[in-house]
Amino acid sequence: MQVELQDIRKHFGPVKANDGISLIFESGRIYGLLGENGAGKSTLMKILAGYQPADSGRILLDGQPAHFSTPSAALKAGIGMVYQDPLDVPQFTVLENYLLGRDRRVRLNFKQAASELTALLDKYGFEVDPNAQISALSLGERQQLELVRLLAGGARALILDEPTTGISADQKEALFNTMRRMATEEGRTIILVSHKLDEIQELCSEAFVLRKGQYVGKQSIPCGNRDLVELMFGQVPQRNARPPLPHERPMLEIRQLSVRTPRLTIADINLEIRAGEVFGLAGLEGSGQDLLMRAIAGLVPATAGSIRLGGADITRCNYHQTLQAGVAYIAAGRLEEGLVAGLSLTEHIVLSAPRAKQTFFIRWEGARAVTERRIQHYEVVGTAQSNADQLSGGNQQRLLFAMLNEGLKLILLNQPTRGLDVRSADYIWETLYKRRDEGTAILFISPDLDEIIERSDRVAVFSGGVMSRVVEAAQTNADELGHLIGGEE
Repeated sequence: MQVELQDIRKHFGPVKANDGISLIFESGRIYGLLGENGAGKSTLMKILAGYQPADSGRILLDGQPAHFSTPSAALKAGIGMVYQDPLDVPQFTVLENYLLGRDRRVRLNFKQAASELTALLDKYGFEVDPNAQISALSLGERQQLELVRLLAGGARALILDEPTTGISADQKEALFNTMRRMATEEGRTIILVSHKLDEIQELCSEAFVLRKGQYVGKQSIPCGNRDLVELMFGQVPQRNARPPLPHERPMLEIRQLSVRTPRLTIADINLEIRAGEVFGLAGLEGSGQDLLMRAIAGLVPATAGSIRLGGADITRCNYHQTLQAGVAYIAAGRLEEGLVAGLSLTEHIVLSAPRAKQTFFIRWEGARAVTERRIQHYEVVGTAQSNADQLSGGNQQRLLFAMLNEGLKLILLNQPTRGLDVRSADYIWETLYKRRDEGTAILFISPDLDEIIERSDRVAVFSGGVMSRVVEAAQTNADELGHLIGGEE
């Protein structure tokens, strides 16, 4: 299917998300869509996928004008999109979500649907339990289900927005092989929205670049990453070296910690993280590192052992109590756990204020002034009145960091640069380095092993629910970490 966008325009108040963009995507090819956060990529793709209407412009499919105002109508026309935050119902099972919107009969044929779903999962190399509840799945597994649903719905043109976030190396390889097969053998049109330039180089034949809502050029692939970066930003951003560890005193002390859930158990975790240390957790999703982080944050209870923060016992503290103790947690699921759809940026800043500064009556004028300062400081593309769910994924991530309070002892980060372009990721880490200079310990999870090595002082490796070892980041590499994650000694 040939997909053509003609003079697409979309404004959100004074913000020009798309300012007259025209592009053509040919069938049987994989295209990259690049741009810094807030450049208009997600908005443009949501318009193409029927998620939101354009203010003006046209969409042509195989040369014929197309009009659709909902994702289901777009899918009927052959357009499907896998979003950064999958569109599913957490309370439903995988099979129920697969049936959602596909079978409109009063009595659903679960047996037939289970057979179809299993066949599709096997065909594309995905391992998802049809009977599992969506709330129990990883983000990567939910993305896989969303892709299968679109293929079952007849999508001939597929948009994948940061599809490799949170999936294992094997799943990524299977996904890439599937994308190539869908393009070359099945003749589908694939549009890959990604900030990972190596993925663009590996998969795409051509990349289109947006900047500040406008189309600025295309680049044939392969090419140098520098060429793509210059198109995205106008220049190559300068990166500062990681500063040395400034403190030696322990901030977080974990002794013989065990946590048990219906899906996973971690046991006998012993860990000490120093004040001002950046500590990485490496492992496939579902290996236990996320469960450890949630236990520290007070989101799941420990079944044995102890957690001490700055010498104080927080083992039995709930989430609100750990917040008061000086712990902040940023989850991987931005809209599922971190932000509230429908609330403005100002309302989010008010909700994130320390309890000591909260009053019965909210002084909205002062709150908006604080929000405007944080918007400017964290370079969020939006206004104090913008709703959080109206922001791009990258700007939602910036908002989460803008909500962090001062004087924190420990920051827990699950995929802190998820969906961020290289300049935005560097900026976020610069703000974190300022925190570490003040003595804040930083514990983070990332599926990107290069980020783990580059940003960490030390790294703990998880495999199959077991923390196998702790290594110095400066004395390892991505290959070694990959072998350790795979269970090799």
